[in-house]
Amino acid sequence: MLPRFLPVRETILSVAILALLLLISTRFSGFIAPANLANVFNDTAPLIILALGQMVVILTRCIDLSVAANLALTGMVVAMINVALPGLPIPVIIAIAILLGALMGAVNGLLVWKLAIPPIVVTLGTMTIFRGIIFLISDGKWVNAHEMSSAFTGFPRAAVLGLPVLSWVAVLTVIIFGIMMARTSLGRSIFAVGGNPHAAVYTGIDVGKTQFLAFVLSGALAGLTGYLWVARYAVAYVDIAGGFELEVVAACVIGGISIAGGIGSVGGAVLGALFLGVVKNALPVVNISPFWQLAISGSAILIAVAFNARAGKAKGRIILKSAEAST
Repeated sequence: MLPRFLPVRETILSVAILALLLLISTRFSGFIAPANLANVFNDTAPLIILALGQMVVILTRCIDLSVAANLALTGMVVAMINVALPGLPIPVIIAIAILLGALMGAVNGLLVWKLAIPPIVVTLGTMTIFRGIIFLISDGKWVNAHEMSSAFTGFPRAAVLGLPVLSWVAVLTVIIFGIMMARTSLGRSIFAVGGNPHAAVYTGIDVGKTQFLAFVLSGALAGLTGYLWVARYAVAYVDIAGGFELEVVAACVIGGISIAGGIGSVGGAVLGALFLGVVKNALPVVNISPFWQLAISGSAILIAVAFNARAGKAKGRIILKSAEAST
């Protein structure tokens, strides 16, 4: 039996990612070159950031299906602001993106908290609303690279110590969320609400407020990613990041974040995102169309949920046997 402190899911995922890299290297040895792996990480950085936001929402027994639409709307807004005010400093643009994303997350959180509407219904609705707002404010038009300032598009691409700023933002987000979930009262409240909301109430935790804050965090990260995405690819349009919410949920579930709430880790979410990132970048190498990515993500969700369900049943049987033995 493995020691209790050994993170089994993270270990399995790490081994799976390494095995996948070795398998791909047999077809294309350049795939595991350090420069290419850095590019793969940079490509996966937006997914890592969004997966961390989704993680805190799922841990509280909720789900946020509006993250990609939030990303798209925020990206369009900051792109249009940049066109109108090209001299606006990038820190101000980033602050606007985070605040706008957090505001959209707060809308989700308030509807779940105050009106007790199921999270999946709320976020399906706001997902559609956010996409509609993009069309209204842009009149269905694109904002292209030649309309954006060089500072706006250059920030996430600028290299620092050999890695683009986009990658460093993902690394910093991982560190911040790692500390938050392990060392702060908010992190402990998130786990408590997901683990047993009734018990959490008796300990003085406001379940609705905690879920609200989780949605705000998810929205803020989606807003930040909106700017980074649009600036990196130098284009903003209505359908940007369409379907990306499925990959975000898949990254969390593959990483061991339980849909039932209360179980998961920052490391698991990151490894789940990296697994999907490696798969996505490997598809062209093994001559598989990238359009299969959604099918692969959906299949990964089903497999991971089934794995989690079987693990939960096994744990339940162990608890029952222990209870029988003690009586």
